[in-house]
Amino acid sequence: MKRNGQQTDKQTPPPPPTHHPAENRTEWVLSQPRMSETDNDQYSQVDQPVANLPNQVHRKSVRKGFHFTVMVVGESGLGKSTLINTLFNTTLYPPKEYPGPHAERPRTIAIQSISADIEEAGVRLRLKVVDTPGYGDFVNNSESWKPILENIEARFDGYLEQENRVNRAKIVDNRIHACIYFIEPTGHSLKLVDVEFMKCLHTKVNLIPVIAKADTMTDDEIAAFKQRILADIAFHNIRIYEARRYDKEDEETIAENEEIMRKIPFAIVGSDSEVQTADGRQCRGRQYPWGIIEVDNEEHCDFVKLRQMLIRTHMEELKDHTANVLYENYRTEKLLSIGVTQDHSVFQEVNPAAKMAEERALHEAKLAKMEAEMKMVFQQKVAEKEAKLKQSEEELYHRHRDMKEALEKQKADLEDKKRRLESGRPLTPEKTKKKGFLSNR
Repeated sequence: MKRNGQQTDKQTPPPPPTHHPAENRTEWVLSQPRMSETDNDQYSQVDQPVANLPNQVHRKSVRKGFHFTVMVVGESGLGKSTLINTLFNTTLYPPKEYPGPHAERPRTIAIQSISADIEEAGVRLRLKVVDTPGYGDFVNNSESWKPILENIEARFDGYLEQENRVNRAKIVDNRIHACIYFIEPTGHSLKLVDVEFMKCLHTKVNLIPVIAKADTMTDDEIAAFKQRILADIAFHNIRIYEARRYDKEDEETIAENEEIMRKIPFAIVGSDSEVQTADGRQCRGRQYPWGIIEVDNEEHCDFVKLRQMLIRTHMEELKDHTANVLYENYRTEKLLSIGVTQDHSVFQEVNPAAKMAEERALHEAKLAKMEAEMKMVFQQKVAEKEAKLKQSEEELYHRHRDMKEALEKQKADLEDKKRRLESGRPLTPEKTKKKGFLSNR
């Protein structure tokens, strides 16, 4: 049989079933029937239904399209809008009109959302960008992250409400899948507002820190700044997004992921305009008197690695981590706070032997309960019967005593009559005659 481009002349018989005592389940490995060389070629090219499953998923995904929601957070003037336009190669944010020095500034953080449909090579992406204008622009920025946290939790609550509906056919996922946090290129360390923001939101969203406007720093300054940022993150136990490593990944993918993770926090430069290099090429970048910074050149900034992680390699991973880890943790805390408990046995793997033992234990417990109830009922009936017999015995005793007393009284009367008869005395005393004139006769 031909598999993975290799020809095998001899087909090994199927191994015996492997039994795992700890799991109490049997796994069978089925082999394909022996076929000729011609059949092998035809089978390897056409009749491999299992190998076609990824194609089914691919067709379904392309037909359905993809969606992704990203939040950008940072102070004004750090290039958030420019970076989003550069990342997705589209003009999501039009050029801004900055207010004059006398214009009144907003006093609250306004959460804004922009949606766009992006299509590339027949693949559609429904992109939603959530912006937070006003963050970090106040004199007092304490608790400036609260509106952002409330917005993220409100999206979780909305998804939870949709899950609890009777009809869940059309669930709209508005959850934040990634949060790009812009760090001001001070060159020193994280500011207090940066630390507090990430500490409050790292359990609710995938945090991706980036150093904005990295072209204002030298390479050595960027490297030292990255080390201080990572040290602050580790000191405050802040969890930023890390690519998950799987067991069966190839070495190339592992090396690629490790290279991306080493770039965090990404030092980025954004530009949605093209410039001409010295060799005549047109590229996206910024032109300075001392040279040109190319946005898509990995030697100049980490923009390519950021785009690669967000779009090319880890977009679905970010969505899965949001749905299976961040949202599930929030959902559990939310339901426990309102008194709803989860029966974890529902999600346990079914084990026939354990299930049989559990049913046997339940049956034995049921029989023991029935036996105890029957004994209790029997003892109750015996006690009632004994009480009734005792009452009857007392009644018979009283009747016997009364009858005995009556008989003894009757016997005494009869004996008295007998004595009278034997002594010749009348049983009843004679009546005395009345005295009168007839007594002389």
